[in-house]
Amino acid sequence: MGVLHVASGPELTAGDLYDLLRLRVDVFVVEQECPYPELDGRDLLPSTVHLWWRPDSAVLGCLRLLDEGDAVRVGRVCTAASARGTGVGAKLMAAAVDRIGDRPSVLGAQVQAQGLYARFGYTPVGESYVEDGIPHIEMRR
Repeated sequence: MGVLHVASGPELTAGDLYDLLRLRVDVFVVEQECPYPELDGRDLLPSTVHLWWRPDSAVLGCLRLLDEGDAVRVGRVCTAASARGTGVGAKLMAAAVDRIGDRPSVLGAQVQAQGLYARFGYTPVGESYVEDGIPHIEMRR
């Protein structure tokens, strides 16, 4: 089944942070072949909130919420290859939207994933753009 975990940056244990970073690197850097600076200095900020799905010892999906003042940015949304199509991403997004509440929120969606975000009230804004060789589109809710 699984368990949803939520923690602000300072509440993360070293083990949790390692597991989140490992999944993000596995998905974004290795699988999608996007070498980028994963360690951006924002994961441990008090205002950053991490959500992740862990049924046992392995994290199957995660995302983070960044407070950008006028909006909350949903980012680093990823699901382990072994858990795709199981609803993990939808569970994480539902929890994120619940946590965000009525505040405006934004995200940079990979174009092929915009259907997932549309289910939670996000709509495309502007034109698509290429980031790390992958088409993206800004979405707002």
